[in-house]
Formats: sequence, structure tokens, C-alpha cells
Amino acid sequence: MTLWQAEEFPDGLPIGESWVATADQQVVTFPYDGSPVAQAPVGSVGQARQAVGHAAALRREAAALPTRTRRAVLGRVADALEAVAQGMEDLLVLETGKPRADCRTEVVRAVATWRAAADEVVHIHGETVPLDGLPSGDGMTGFWTRRPVGVVVGIAGFNYPMMLATHKIAPALAAGCPVIVKPAPATPLATLWLVNLVRELLVAEGAPAGTVQLVTGDAAVGRALTTHEAVAAVSFTGSAAVGHRIAKDAAPRKVVLELGSNAALVVAADADLDAAADAVVRGGYYASGQACIAVQRVIAEAPVAAELERRIAARLATVPVGDPRAEGTRVAALIDEAATERVLAWLEDAREAGARLVAGGERVGRCLTPALLAGVPDGQPAWDEEIFGPVVCLRSVPDLDAAFAAVDASRYGLHAAVFTRRLDVAFRALDELDVGGVVINEVPGYRCDVAPYGGVKDSGIGREGPRFAIEELTVTKMAVIRP
Repeated sequence: MTLWQAEEFPDGLPIGESWVATADQQVVTFPYDGSPVAQAPVGSVGQARQAVGHAAALRREAAALPTRTRRAVLGRVADALEAVAQGMEDLLVLETGKPRADCRTEVVRAVATWRAAADEVVHIHGETVPLDGLPSGDGMTGFWTRRPVGVVVGIAGFNYPMMLATHKIAPALAAGCPVIVKPAPATPLATLWLVNLVRELLVAEGAPAGTVQLVTGDAAVGRALTTHEAVAAVSFTGSAAVGHRIAKDAAPRKVVLELGSNAALVVAADADLDAAADAVVRGGYYASGQACIAVQRVIAEAPVAAELERRIAARLATVPVGDPRAEGTRVAALIDEAATERVLAWLEDAREAGARLVAGGERVGRCLTPALLAGVPDGQPAWDEEIFGPVVCLRSVPDLDAAFAAVDASRYGLHAAVFTRRLDVAFRALDELDVGGVVINEVPGYRCDVAPYGGVKDSGIGREGPRFAIEELTVTKMAVIRP
């Protein structure tokens, strides 16, 4: 008996203009207790190639879809997703194991992203160019337009599967690109449901269903998609190691990489400590810590570090841990046992290296209680790498110079936060921190889906957010006319 009945879409994978049966299936399990959620189709390398071939054949037709059609489809998807929001939320809880509050946020943000993409369709435009800036351009007319880049492959992570797929599919459709999405093997169900909705609405607006396709499968399937000569762009969200491999394999195709991080939150000596402590707890443990911009490193100036530690520890005792289906739960099980064992191993390594476990880090069934480590030295994975679990590390530093240096010492650079009452400190952070986004007096996990989102260094390249992703998925075409 499964926890969810797949009555919302056909069996198989949405490849081409219909659904294609797969030779294999896998059981998607509920991370909280291991019970089966549903059977999911598992695609093959051959089906990946089939999907790319179909997308390539549709490239010109997708590019020629009128602005009004693309806008209508995107807007109708937002409405349709909103209409099934409760069911989508329930399914996300089951397949990801994230607390219900986080899954609800995922659906709300996805709806907003589809609407934002619909708004951006009418803003895809070019400019005239003053060719007569050189004598050779006298009497000539020049202008450029933006044209779809071609076939797009979007690969999403397991932690926010439907929202991440939205950030791949919606901008591609807005730009006029056929798109093939590959969800993470552990979490394909909500994305299958979403893609079915999109394809039905494409057909309703007179567009081919195959403009959006979905292929599941292992790393070999992913490589077949990202290395196919007919693919023009790859948009990937996941680990840095996999993203770097994709960038090499996909060359010279365009890549947009949203990779890992170990987000830092700096607490200045003048900060509101209650607000900072609340932010650490709110921003460090949401989605059970499985978010690339969750607070992982808290860097506090020495005069306030001990008091900040005390306030965070006091708050951790009140964080509800348990069944993600319960409304009040804030920390639940990680995606699988391997992830849990890795986090526990990193905690133990840190303690052996001299770190102090202030609170948490214990098993409760399949869950881990939210952990606070103090004094984790450089060189430890819990500080240097992306832990992707309910763990926050606190370090005391003598001053802001040392704090900002510690933020930038990481190989990652996605988002960072600074808590301060001083405007000069805020602007110094904006100027100096080598990250894709600086957030003042809020969690580094704050993300507005219409804003440019992405990192520097090993956190990736390119930007998401509908307007900015559309720019990534289009190319300029220059027109030169001699009358």
C-alpha cells in the first residue's frame, strides 16, 4: 500500500507528444519512516536521446510561438498550480520529507515564479545600435534582438524539486525554448505532476506538448542529456562536484550552475542579539538544513559571541522535531540514511578536532535534532563544506575585519548575511563580501524569486529569477541593414 495514488497523470514519462512506457520503475519512499510513497518511472539513455531529438525538431516551432501564447501558458500554469496547491504540498511532504511549512512555501513560491515569468515575456526586446560611430557605418541601420538559445536541459535537486524545476521550465518557455527537465531520482513525483499540467495547458493554447518533456534516471541519463550535440544550454541545481563535471562535459554549450554553499551569517558587536539568534534558528534549520543558503557558519564579534551562543542554544530546545506531516514540525528526517550518516560523521570529526557540541546532534528515530557546534576549526567539513543538514557552526572572531575575511575564505560564495545597526557596516559588507547576494538583518536564505539569484566561485555561474534566466537562455542576434 502506497501513501499516494498517482491518478493525476498517465504512467510512463512525458516524452515527445505523449507518454512513453519505461522498462524500469523505482519506489519513492517517505524519508521519515521509509514507507513507500509511489512507484516512479525510471528513464534510460535511449529515452534521453529520444527526448532531445524531439526537442530539437521542435526548436523553430517553439521559437515562433507568439508572445501572447507563451504568456497565456505561463499564466495558466500558475492558476492551475494554485488550484492544486494542497495536493502538491501533501505530495512534496511525502517525497522530500521536508516539514509541511517548507513544502507550503515551495508551492507558493513556484506559483509566484510562473506568474513572474508570464510578466517577463513582454519584456524580451533588443536595442538599436549607432553604427555611424565609425565612418564605415554611415547611412546604415543596426539593431539587435534576443532569440531563443535552442534546446534547454534543466536538472533539479531533491530538496525543492518542484520549485527548482519551475525555475528551469518557466524561463525556458518564456524565452521560446523547448526544455527537458530531469528531476532528482529520489524526488520525481511532484515534477511529473507539474510537467503534466504544463503540457496540458500548452496543448490547450495550440502549442506542442513536447515543448516540455521529462526524463528520469541515473547519472548516465544526465550525461546523455548534457552532452548531446543538439542541446544549447544546461541549467543545473545541485552539488558543486556534479556541477563542475557538467560544465566540463557540456562545453562549449551554455551552462547555468546553481551549486552549493556554506552560507555565513555575521553578527556585529552592535547587532540586535535576539533578532540575530532568531535568524540563526529560523535560517539554519528550515527544510531540516537541506538548503544551499541555510545558515551554516555564524561568525560573531568576540564581545557578543558568548551571549549569542547562549541565546541560540536556548531557542534550539523549543524547535519541534518529528513527523513532517505535522503542522508544527520544523526539523524532520534528511532525504536518506546516507545523508544522515554523513552529517553525524562530520559532527564527530569536528568534535575530535576540538569543536564543542553546544546542543543537539542526536538521533530521534530517523531525524537529527538541530545541532550547534562552537569553535569548529578550518579544515573540517562541517565548516569548509556544505553540510546540508540541521547543523550550525558558531565562531568567535576579534573584529569585523576577521569576520569578513572568514566569510570570504570559503571556496563558496552564494549568499551571506550581516546583522548590524550601523549603515556603514552594511555598505561595507555589500562592497567587500565575495558572494552573489548580501542580506542585511535577515537570513541568508532570504530569496525573492524575481531577483537575480546565483553565486560566485564554486557556488556557480549564471543567474536565475525569470528575467535573468531568460537572458541566460537567449542570445543576441545583430541585424545590419544598408538601405
